[in-house]
Amino acid sequence: MNRELTTSFSKDNANISKPYSQVHLKRAGKKLLLILPDTQPKEGNKDWIELLQDLKYCLNHHKGTWTPATPVHLLVENRLLDSRQFHNIGEALEAADLELTRVFTSRRQTAITAATAGYSVEQETPKQELFATDIATPSNLSEPLYLKTTVRSGVAIRHPGSIIIQGDVNPGGEVIADGDIIIWGHLRGIAHAGAKGNPECCIMALRMRPTQLRIGEAVARPPGDTQEVFEAEVAYLTNEGIRLKSALNFNKTHTFTTKDKVWTQKNTSNLA
Repeated sequence: MNRELTTSFSKDNANISKPYSQVHLKRAGKKLLLILPDTQPKEGNKDWIELLQDLKYCLNHHKGTWTPATPVHLLVENRLLDSRQFHNIGEALEAADLELTRVFTSRRQTAITAATAGYSVEQETPKQELFATDIATPSNLSEPLYLKTTVRSGVAIRHPGSIIIQGDVNPGGEVIADGDIIIWGHLRGIAHAGAKGNPECCIMALRMRPTQLRIGEAVARPPGDTQEVFEAEVAYLTNEGIRLKSALNFNKTHTFTTKDKVWTQKNTSNLA
């Protein structure tokens, strides 16, 4: 049973005028969930100062109920957070022997800021994920997420649409998209396109050296003796599994067949 660690007072102190109710801390297995209100008052800076005070009070009030370096997942829903505010949160958690590792948000700019700061990001809330069972199709995907950053080891980026990254994905880094994945750099970590079961999705990178590729429910690992290719490549699903191909003119030479749910090569005699 999860035990909610929310700031509260005993019955003897029930007459205290200001309850610290903006910030909630909840235990979830071996991690803690830090939940901030998703409302954004007009007096943003004043609200943030009060919210930060509430956070520090909450952490101090419950200090000693967790082991050092316990991971924290931050749930902010639609709240806009900038790099300074993420820094404030990180410092407060570090002072309490906690470590912020993952951010859940439904707001694009907050997701970009969190990923740029080096945190794992999921641009959807856990509640949405629990009830999402339909296969994601181009018509119901979120707008693409554009990031200019390096996805380092231990960092995971999750988005209910396509993901475009201007930078590298290092070994130990992970990119998960319900749509396509485009890496404008080296892909040396894990990439999972069509994460909700769409086999039409593809993965493209300027340099393709992944530790694992996933498209829909298919999984592939590159052979250890593969010669490095110095050109952009695309990973796509065929009847034989996931295959790599030069990204040049891919859409002209290949087509996705809805019946078989795989990519096939077009009849070259019909190509101009």
